[in-house]
Amino acid sequence: MTHDSAPRLLVLHAVRITGFADTPVIARRYGLDAATTTEVLHDAEARGWVEHTAFAGIGGWSLTEAGRAENERQLAAELTRAGGADEVRDVYRAFLPLNALLLQACTDWQLRPAAGDRLAVNDHSDPTWDAGVLHELACVDRALTPLVDRLGRVLTRFHGYDTRFTAALARAQAGEGAWVDQTDVDSCHRVWFELHEDLIATLGLNRHEHP
Repeated sequence: MTHDSAPRLLVLHAVRITGFADTPVIARRYGLDAATTTEVLHDAEARGWVEHTAFAGIGGWSLTEAGRAENERQLAAELTRAGGADEVRDVYRAFLPLNALLLQACTDWQLRPAAGDRLAVNDHSDPTWDAGVLHELACVDRALTPLVDRLGRVLTRFHGYDTRFTAALARAQAGEGAWVDQTDVDSCHRVWFELHEDLIATLGLNRHEHP
């Protein structure tokens, strides 16, 4: 049976996987109401788990080291209760080859080697090259859905990664290139980065050891 995460876990986890976001973004990440999200954030701040910073007119929440440790403690306890550690680990093993494909596709979207310059910036003047990248992303998209289905049967908070990725890819295929790799929209790369961070956090892995 799939496990529903507690709001207090979801708020702290949303701060982690978004990296830096304001209260409304954190609330929307898991469909929580604004009042609950605000209350949990202020309680976490008092405990030293999150901090709010602002610069250039932009403010947001981020995890402290203590908050990161608490998030991982909560996730480990939740995974034990859900009894799905083996399944999540198996999905992560299947995820890694797709991760390599995704990273290569994003690199190819940004760079298109030319004579004498293998790091030439992709100016998107070659439709065949870009079509090849979008084809690779479509292959990743098709493989992602069954993995997210498996994760969602363990923990409901994993639902949605596949539909977000598909939506981003559709916009990229329609000519909106930012939806491949930009971080200021819910792009393919952004969705993938969040899923990768979610898996690593859930399994208690180190991103530097598991790129």
